Amino acid sequence: MLTQFRAWFFVAMAMLLLVACVRVVPIKDILDQPREYADKKVTVDGEVSGAFSLIVIKYFLVKDGTGEIGVVSDQPLPKVGQKIRVTGTVKEAFSVGDQSMTILVEDHPEKP
Repeated sequence: MLTQFRAWFFVAMAMLLLVACVRVVPIKDILDQPREYADKKVTVDGEVSGAFSLIVIKYFLVKDGTGEIGVVSDQPLPKVGQKIRVTGTVKEAFSVGDQSMTILVEDHPEKP
């Protein structure tokens, strides 16, 4: 019985450590160095500052005190003011001259 408990304890601790290893990236870092983050998976924490849906595109803004980034999602839109953690892939939405827009394309959450 004690051996089973130890085994479950170590499995639970390992899972907890894996979850704790998610590195949150400041939005300013992504916006200041878009080439470093292009096509890479990142996680940002912040507050939803705007949201809209346009037929098939769902888009919301997340700000974290260092900057603000747009997020494209196929999930239900969060409410403005909601605290949120988003994981996704950094993409360049468009570039015209010296102006560009960097966005985060939200990953699909894993289904249980």
